[in-house]
Amino acid sequence: MQVRTAMTSALQKMNLVTREEFDTQQAVLTRSREKLDALEQQIAELEETIQQLTAK
Repeated sequence: MQVRTAMTSALQKMNLVTREEFDTQQAVLTRSREKLDALEQQIAELEETIQQLTAK
């Protein structure tokens, strides 16, 4: 019983997350990365359009 108490105490002191919390954050990060990629592409297209318009 002392081992279990010691392990529980040690684990509670660590900054751990549950698998569900990890998976949720990973999904949020994936969506954020996808949005960032889309915005980077949009900016590149806008910059190209600006260059074409200013070259005329």
